[in-house]
Amino acid sequence: MQNGSGFPVAPFDPACPFCQRSEIAHILRETPRFLLAADHAPLVEGHLLIIPKAHYTCYGDVPAALDDELIDLKEQVRRFFTRFYDPPVFWEHGIFRQTVFHAHLHCFPWGDIAYNLDGGLHDRVITSQEDIRRWHREHGRYFYLEDPTIALIFQPELERYSRIIRSVFLRGMTRRDVKPELRPPEQRIQDGVPLIAALIEKWKQFEQKGANYANESGSR
Repeated sequence: MQNGSGFPVAPFDPACPFCQRSEIAHILRETPRFLLAADHAPLVEGHLLIIPKAHYTCYGDVPAALDDELIDLKEQVRRFFTRFYDPPVFWEHGIFRQTVFHAHLHCFPWGDIAYNLDGGLHDRVITSQEDIRRWHREHGRYFYLEDPTIALIFQPELERYSRIIRSVFLRGMTRRDVKPELRPPEQRIQDGVPLIAALIEKWKQFEQKGANYANESGSR
């Protein structure tokens, strides 16, 4: 079903904290169909979420009509991270071990984490959002990893998941000079207050530079 604009009618779940925005405290950018927000319990400074406003269970469920807007927002994150941190690593649980069952893409400033393709943990190399939708239709759950060089999808198996956490997440945290340990959410919320404040200040600088560039271009 579509509305007059040609986009699917957006589903909404009144019980979902992301639909209600009750767990989205710091929205940095809002586009017609997405939110870019600071994670309220960040693993490192710069930890962002890209969240569709409509209620989709995972990005494998997000319709193709939203792809261009998502890709543009990811590119903005890339530019922001490259300026202030390191290039992004994107991560999605794909309904596997999620805490909020509303699609959200984690963005971490970890740069090249050098995932070892020869390890054989992944199931498919991903080249488009349609690849993710196809996997979701055919197999259901998954988890997803995209570094600056490649995007991959994985079977939702706990052993694979745990190995990726150890080899990617902990390595990425070390690159940001953070102690490589997975703290409970309550601790990350407490520790994250100054991290979020620093992130917001950098984002303001990033947006201001973009506004200045647009003003300079418009005056020529």
